[in-house]
Amino acid sequence: MRKTQQKDAIRSAFVLQNRPLSPEEVLVIAQGYTKSLSIATVYRNIHSLIEEGWLESVEMPGQVTRYEVAGKAHHHHFLCRSCGGVYELDGCPAPKEISLPPGFTATGHEFFVFGKCSACPISEVRQLPRTVVVDKQRNHRMAMIDPLEESNE
Repeated sequence: MRKTQQKDAIRSAFVLQNRPLSPEEVLVIAQGYTKSLSIATVYRNIHSLIEEGWLESVEMPGQVTRYEVAGKAHHHHFLCRSCGGVYELDGCPAPKEISLPPGFTATGHEFFVFGKCSACPISEVRQLPRTVVVDKQRNHRMAMIDPLEESNE
């Protein structure tokens, strides 16, 4: 019974939050349902839920792996650089056709949006480093500056 209670608490965390969660976030949320929960139990159950096809991993550059309920329509994610929260974005902004070099075949794509969520003060975002993107196709670097950062200077 205890294992079912713990797994139910972990499932509830994902369903109620409806966004990708790290194991640590799952632990905090699920402990609201059952106090007898450890981080090892969370990891074990996440692994089990992935094997069952109920969860899938969400990888973001420079971040811990997060997990979300599997089977959703294709979508991308937003990472708040202040609090570290990850949120789902509806749809896909990628163009239907991408110009690839001759002989190249695309097998997928990744798209991440970084910034500030509505719960975090603008002043916290200003202190974060700027992102530098290297465009290998055109062989140049681009600094990505948060518009919130520029407008407050």
